Amino acid sequence: MDKQIQLRKQQALEYHSKGRPGKIEVVPTKEAKTQRDLSLAYSPGVAEPCKEIFNNKEDVYKYTAKGNLVAVISNGTAVLGLGDIGPEASKPVMEGKGVLFKIFADIDVFDIEINEKDPEKFVQIVKALEPTFGGINLEDIKAPECFYIEKALREQMNIPVMHDDQHGTAIISGAALLNALEIQKKKIEKTRFVINGAGAAAMACVQIYVALGASYENFTMFDKDGVLHVGRTDLDDVKKKFAVQSADWNLAKALKDADVFVGLSVGNVVTQDMIKSMAKNPVVFAMANPEPEITYDLATSARKDIIMATGRSDYPNMVNNVLGFPFIFRGALDVRASTINEAMKLAAVKALADLAKTPVPDIVNLAYNQKNMSFGPEYIIPKPLDPRLLSTVSPAVAKAAIESGVAHKKIEDWEAYTIELNKRLGLDNQIMRALGAKARRDPKRIVFAEADNLKVLKAASIVYDEGVGYPILLGNEAKIRRIAEENLLDISELPIIDPLHESTEEKRNLYAEVFFWKRQRKGFNYYESKKIMSDRNHYGCMMVEMGDADAMISGLTRDYAETIRPALQIIGTEEGVKRIAGMYLLLTKKGPLFLADTTVNFNPNAEELADIAELVAREVKTFNLTPRIAMLSYSNFGSNNSAEAKMVAEATRILKERDRTLIVDGEMQASLPFNKEIMRDNYPFSELVNEDVNTLIFPNLSAGNVAYGLLKEVGGADAIGPILLGLKKPVHVLQLGSSVRSIINMANIAVIDAQLKCKLNTDDAVQRSPYWTSRKKKQ
Repeated sequence: MDKQIQLRKQQALEYHSKGRPGKIEVVPTKEAKTQRDLSLAYSPGVAEPCKEIFNNKEDVYKYTAKGNLVAVISNGTAVLGLGDIGPEASKPVMEGKGVLFKIFADIDVFDIEINEKDPEKFVQIVKALEPTFGGINLEDIKAPECFYIEKALREQMNIPVMHDDQHGTAIISGAALLNALEIQKKKIEKTRFVINGAGAAAMACVQIYVALGASYENFTMFDKDGVLHVGRTDLDDVKKKFAVQSADWNLAKALKDADVFVGLSVGNVVTQDMIKSMAKNPVVFAMANPEPEITYDLATSARKDIIMATGRSDYPNMVNNVLGFPFIFRGALDVRASTINEAMKLAAVKALADLAKTPVPDIVNLAYNQKNMSFGPEYIIPKPLDPRLLSTVSPAVAKAAIESGVAHKKIEDWEAYTIELNKRLGLDNQIMRALGAKARRDPKRIVFAEADNLKVLKAASIVYDEGVGYPILLGNEAKIRRIAEENLLDISELPIIDPLHESTEEKRNLYAEVFFWKRQRKGFNYYESKKIMSDRNHYGCMMVEMGDADAMISGLTRDYAETIRPALQIIGTEEGVKRIAGMYLLLTKKGPLFLADTTVNFNPNAEELADIAELVAREVKTFNLTPRIAMLSYSNFGSNNSAEAKMVAEATRILKERDRTLIVDGEMQASLPFNKEIMRDNYPFSELVNEDVNTLIFPNLSAGNVAYGLLKEVGGADAIGPILLGLKKPVHVLQLGSSVRSIINMANIAVIDAQLKCKLNTDDAVQRSPYWTSRKKKQ
């Protein structure tokens, strides 16, 4: 356990320090390459927007980044789980918050850590920053100062100010509460609440519950000093509204016949007996972190009629602030709201609640390894990976700002606004999180054939630590352990197998016999079969074939053909598959793009190209995405009469004939499927009109490989691959020189592939091998 903690510490420190230290940078949004560019960006050209803003301050939104810039501000006095650690030590947290703003809502952030604990001085410092920012996100400021600071800044500033620690939890739990009560058939105005905790988040929660219809007299609240009652002299005006008459209350007494429990306190203070004493169809939100007031398993085993939510990601119904703040600020900024008022918060609550009742997108089902997640006791609020959050919550907040009179800008075309929001972010930032989540739900054994490489060792240790898979390291044990020790990598729990060592002789001989039976009439004699099992790629593939592992990754330091050949010789293709193909997954600003064939088939004919497209379509579906396929050429629907263009058109015809449900068309030029206007105006007959194309099939390997390389190196897309398609069991090939992150991404793909393909246990795999069949016949 100590080694695991040390490893996580090392990985965290390396993550934050490697390359450019920290997690955020400033990137120019305008060209600044020529002397003319520089003269416009700075002197003398910059004087013109300065004069315009001097004449009309509102033009600052037109000529500067203010309208998309939020300050994440803290003094580090209440950092989650760490307490009062000071402004410098809080900076990594604030940078992290900035990353979330950017990846979920495309909002730019400067994090500002203030060395000031006096609330009045803090207010004056932040107030002076108003000309720079479009909004202020207050973070990790201790109570009660946080209440005064937020109230004062909201009153004195003319831009949105929100203390997310309070209102984020309130908004998300408010949405969850509405849906939970609806499922449990309870009316909010008659619901009895027990609240454990009376800090900033808890007080914001109860106030929003009241705004949603709850009654003050139906609350019983506790803090560290016990129940809030009218005899206490330490209660502020807001807390007095929730005070009960008698001091004779404890948590067990209060929970008897209560409808809802909300915990924002400490872990393990609620027992199963307390849960059993609650009213019929109870709702329990145990949101203390990292340990909830009662665990999900204990609560749900105590009551079958319960709806349970926590602050944890490993159980259903996670109350997570990332569902709120990026989208609330996005909507507020887009209408230049002067504040974030109650109407805007309630609009966010209702938008989140309503979104949970709509069909869940494929990518969300993929992330949580579910076929068809739907509204119910285990799904009362949307998941953080739902790409619809931006285009659902932000417009609701923006409309509320306009209707409540705090917006300085109106949106006339809401449909266009929604389209604009969707364009801000592709699915590139969601899909890898989704794949990682799916892999972790059913980890598999992955052979790393080049474990004596530092990058591979780092990746393997992270794969194990993150619960993605169970690495098996191939290579010389002494060398591998030396590399690990020199680089502070904990591989103590990872098995190391050396195919050359005497300890593997028995297994090596078994593998050699099986290999001989497979290849005896294909150029291999028995001696060669034994000799080749000393090669790590052959040995690793045989481990997968025999059920001793579920997937193999290799190729970082090997020639592509050297890695792929053993897989074909030992594992072979899936039933009905005539040839394998190579595919890359590119994570682009337009979302994920699947490209094939990029590595295997040089010049396929029409029938072969259709085979490749079928393999790719099937693989795309395993990502829980609907393949929308463009068959590419240099011709658009017969505009060129060449043999190559006709071949792609014929492949398209064959594909449609085989599967009429596929969304596919071609031949077409590479730019066409991404220009919906040209497609709609000029080729309205195409099946891809108004479709978001995610799969590109190239006419030959040369075109596919060149396109992939350009998109990766010049277009800035992250590449995962090559992913081999058509093999019976997963073997995947790394690019020469792949980064640690690329190897981890490939491990995710390999695990998901194995989840689908490796359903035989070891004994079954051995018994179905040609070697075993032959032995049985001899007996």
